[in-house]
Amino acid sequence: MKFAIFGNKHQTEKSESIGLLFDAITKRGDCYAIDKSYYDFLCEEQIAQPNPQELITDNNFTADVAISFGGDGTLLRTASRVGNKLIPILGINAGRLGFLTATSNENIDDIIEKIHNGHFDIERRNLIEAIPNGTELKSYPFALNEIAIMKHDSSSMITIKATLNGCDTITYQADGLIVATPSGSTGYSLSVGGPIIAPEANVLTITPIAPHSLSARPLVVGDNTSIEINVSSRSGNYLIAIDGRNESCDESTSITINKASYQQLIIRSLEHSFIKNLQEKLMWGADIRG
Repeated sequence: MKFAIFGNKHQTEKSESIGLLFDAITKRGDCYAIDKSYYDFLCEEQIAQPNPQELITDNNFTADVAISFGGDGTLLRTASRVGNKLIPILGINAGRLGFLTATSNENIDDIIEKIHNGHFDIERRNLIEAIPNGTELKSYPFALNEIAIMKHDSSSMITIKATLNGCDTITYQADGLIVATPSGSTGYSLSVGGPIIAPEANVLTITPIAPHSLSARPLVVGDNTSIEINVSSRSGNYLIAIDGRNESCDESTSITINKASYQQLIIRSLEHSFIKNLQEKLMWGADIRG
């Protein structure tokens, strides 16, 4: 079995146990490739001495399993590298919350043993795609979590018109608008009042960021809904953030958001439960009154 390893190369403490992962893979006779920038980081910081079969320098790689070693942000970046290859991703949480990740770095040997023996589940997660009108985006246009439209270099609100399936238009005066998948419902969308959505639900959420009107509430629509976004602002531009990858767009550029043509495969343990994850990670339903 071949693993492709990607990691957080900005915080040394999040990679302190990476050597356990290398050992867990090689002692079972498996091999691994590693992202070159992460490999360079580990060597420069003298965190570990990786001995990969190869270094990954672009998105043209093969593997049986991709491993994201970090937090949810690292997993989202790994997903953009995996793309539509249908390689399942194992998220090992070395960060804080790690809602998307399957296990903590304290259980590395156990989870690699299970994967080696085929004792795991695979969740199929829907993605969304940002399609600009008349131009191209610089960043990868697919999002596992969310696509956010936000104000840019101005304290003034922006006007956002969201047209659903070419028919109904909703106008928001707000700091921005988030279109989130079920995977992203526990991320940015949740922090601005969006609902929690079970991963298997075939829906999208449309949630305004700091809307001027108190009647502007999150909206849940079917995931086959095509959402065209048009923005007007005092600055003449706006930001689009695709799973945190930001770039500036001119207000003359409209963005259409559709469900992607492929799904992302996420590895889960056989014991995984979405509700238990909510209870453990978000303290969902906990009585803290003492």
